[in-house]
Amino acid sequence: MSVWLPSAPCTPRACVEATGSAAAVPRAVLRFAVVVALILAGVVLTPIGGRIPAGAVRWWCRAIVRAAGVRLRVTGGTAPTGGLLLVANHISWLDIPLLAAVRPARMLAKAEIRQWPIAGALAARGGVVFIDRDRLRALPDTVARLAGALRAGQAVAVFPEGSTWCGRAQGRFRRAVFQAALDARVPVQPVRIRYRIAGGAASTAPAFVGDDSLLASVWRVVAARGLTAEVHVPPAIGAGDCADRRALARAAEEHSLGRTRQARVVAPVVQHLAVPGPAGRPLDGRPAGRGER
Repeated sequence: MSVWLPSAPCTPRACVEATGSAAAVPRAVLRFAVVVALILAGVVLTPIGGRIPAGAVRWWCRAIVRAAGVRLRVTGGTAPTGGLLLVANHISWLDIPLLAAVRPARMLAKAEIRQWPIAGALAARGGVVFIDRDRLRALPDTVARLAGALRAGQAVAVFPEGSTWCGRAQGRFRRAVFQAALDARVPVQPVRIRYRIAGGAASTAPAFVGDDSLLASVWRVVAARGLTAEVHVPPAIGAGDCADRRALARAAEEHSLGRTRQARVVAPVVQHLAVPGPAGRPLDGRPAGRGER
């Protein structure tokens, strides 16, 4: 169990709304099949990912989102070129292609993925930066590797909340990864991700939290109707705009989560804490303290 990463109180039973109906099953099955086919194509091409044009990567990521039946709405500016730390709030497995649609980037992932058959080798060859989340003493080395990638002009994508949240409740941005941007003297690009249904109400259908399974989360998305992913790209935070990683994390959190440090989302968290269940979790389907970011 990690000693330094937070856990979210969000669970499927407390937070996630049901979607779809029996009449929508054929459409959902077709969407699911296309999403799987696109992801498998990406896995096959991972070893040569560095030679694939950024425009093609963006197209592929947007295609995954569209194939899942999700409308994509991007607002704000354009992410800078060169070394860049991309940070965003974390709700769903869909967040990864959404971030890549803003700018393709190397991902920060848990060290255990390296040991996975086939997928581990492909992830390593695809440029994933691994972090051992069970060893606090390994954190400085991870930050140094992130800084090295940033100095080399690469973009690195991180979810600083350290766990997925349902989208109505939100976490806090952890400071450690922001040190890499300071050391490399590169800007930080906050990104705000929201999911809505027709009519504009917030939707928790895409959330991947608690003891939820990836299959269940994907199925909710492909079975949903009128789901929109809103991606807002505010101005990047310059390398010299903040004195230290605490201030940089605070500024990025305000831009990405749309709130100040004092304006925390308290009510949903209190409500969720009243419902027993496992902690929020990252994208591998395990509790948050053992997830990948």
